[in-house]
Parts: sequence; C-alpha cells; structure tokens
Amino acid sequence: MPVEILDIQEAVEVTEEMYGIATRAALKCLKHEGVNPSEVEISIVFVDDMYIAELNREYRGLDSPTDVLSFPMDDPGILRDEPVLLGDIVISLETVERDASLSGGVLNYLALLVVHGLLHLLGYDHEADKDAEVMEGREAEVLAGLI
Repeated sequence: MPVEILDIQEAVEVTEEMYGIATRAALKCLKHEGVNPSEVEISIVFVDDMYIAELNREYRGLDSPTDVLSFPMDDPGILRDEPVLLGDIVISLETVERDASLSGGVLNYLALLVVHGLLHLLGYDHEADKDAEVMEGREAEVLAGLI
C-alpha cells in the first residue's frame, strides 16, 4: 500500500471517513504530480498538539504546535523493484479539529494538510511568494472535486 496511516494520539476520535479522505487525497496528489502510486510509499501520522509541538521545536526551532510537518527522506534513491519511501507527513488532529471551521470542516482541512504535506515531500515549498502561488495552485487543483 503506497499510503500508510498511523494514529498515535488519543485526543481526537479518528473515523473511517478521515482515513478515507487522507488516503484519497494522497493518491490523487501523487497522480496529479505524475507519480505512480505503486512506485512510492508515504506515511501519514496522526498526532496531538503536544507531540507536534515537540517536533516543531526540535526541527524548526518554533515552540508551538502546528497543523502539519513533512519529513522527506534524505535520499530516496533510484526506483528499484520496491517502492521508494518519500517520507512522513505528521498532522496534529487537535489542530485540525480546532481550526476546521476556517477550512470548510474537518475532512476538507485534513485533505488540504495531506496534500500540502505531500507536495513538500515532492519538493514544493512556499517560502517565496512565487513558490507559494505555485504550491497553492497545485493544492487547489488536487483538492477540486475530492470531497
């Protein structure tokens, strides 16, 4: 399976719909970006605010929770007989639940974060305004018609 979802938090009840939208969003994003899902693997990890705040502090020097962090593999290597691990997408479900009303509900926000995180694994960034425009355009294309 190209998408593995791990739930290591207890703050938010994870529904089948949440697993489903996260998987569909990831698969649609891969296909949209021209990546054959059978050639790669990604992990999506559901965590709480405390867990993601620790990661944010350790890896970004920011002492607060965030909604999503992406951890690409240092060198995914050349495609071989086995799928290449692109990396991990870590999502705080507490933040998703708290901020969902700003993004059209829990499922919409979760889908957005999966796509956003996966685009980072595929090399997109949003530090410069031009790069942010490209990335946001890609997100909108992938999310169109998803829910």
